[in-house]
Amino acid sequence: MTTLEGFVPDYRHVVAAARNQEAARPPLYEHLVDLPVVEAVTGRALAGLLEGDEADGREFFRCYTSFFRDLGYDTVSFEYCVTNVLPGGGALLSEANPPAIRDRADFEAYPWAELPGLYAAAADRQFGWLAEALPAGMKAVGGPGNGVFECVQDLTGYLNLCYLTADDPELYADLFRAMGDAHAAIWAHFLARHGDAYAVCRCGDDLGYKTGTLLPPADIPRHIVPQYARITALVHAAGKPFLLHSCGDTLAVMDAIIDGAGIDAKHSNEDVIAPFGAWVERFGGRIGNFGGLDVDFVCRADESDIRAAAADLVARYGRGHGGVAFGTGNSIAHYVPVAHYLAMVESYRAARGE
Repeated sequence: MTTLEGFVPDYRHVVAAARNQEAARPPLYEHLVDLPVVEAVTGRALAGLLEGDEADGREFFRCYTSFFRDLGYDTVSFEYCVTNVLPGGGALLSEANPPAIRDRADFEAYPWAELPGLYAAAADRQFGWLAEALPAGMKAVGGPGNGVFECVQDLTGYLNLCYLTADDPELYADLFRAMGDAHAAIWAHFLARHGDAYAVCRCGDDLGYKTGTLLPPADIPRHIVPQYARITALVHAAGKPFLLHSCGDTLAVMDAIIDGAGIDAKHSNEDVIAPFGAWVERFGGRIGNFGGLDVDFVCRADESDIRAAAADLVARYGRGHGGVAFGTGNSIAHYVPVAHYLAMVESYRAARGE
């Protein structure tokens, strides 16, 4: 395992970057690192531990948090997805899964009021184990995973949701309001019970694809941004910055998201849409920017090119561009070659003098 000898984590670097302040040490950041990669790097078999007893859960988080510390991260990325507890959910993962909500009758019958309790019952234990395992100087980034848009899709399916824009626009609007109510309650409980363990709060809500947004651009500030604003208000009241992870071409709606939702930072970039530097240059005066090398590049390029590209990003954007954190533009999926991932991390660390 490639570790950084003598590294002392300090989550305040990530907080500074999220607040769009230049950190003393440009921090590393990944939205997620898939478990097979963590296992390959640590040499530990971790799959299944979270379904075990308390000893298993604590061992999982001891290894998981140490993975981030030993590679030079100041924070641990961890979320528990709201879609894990949605009764009848599953349409986000596959349109083949029947939607739980097709019409007004389904909407009215749905157990909206139960969602905060279902989430707390499922997630509290894991958030507690995480907090116990955090190494000195580290906090987490994340919280309740999935945003309002993804959770609505999980109940309706994407195609059915698109049909509702024309077939029943009132129901279409009510879905986002009801899910926003559930998310606000979930976040309020999370912040009260687990907020101390988190440096930066975050949700992932993929609003776009390669050439545009998944819903009409006008619908995002009308239906989704007001629900984001409810969450960011709670997060800010708790004294923490909020990071939005959203994949796809969201450039047309970023002004509305920044102004309307009050996000502090944004993550996700893909070269075919706009490389990381373009996001920094366009939005760096207003929000922190987390991201870096395109995941496809990290998968396909050779290690020397990955190292050179990572070093170049830090040289260009590590100073003088507000809050910046470096990693990939998406996450370290199970198919990313481990050696390529480690080459990127090592180059980022070398570029900051380690």
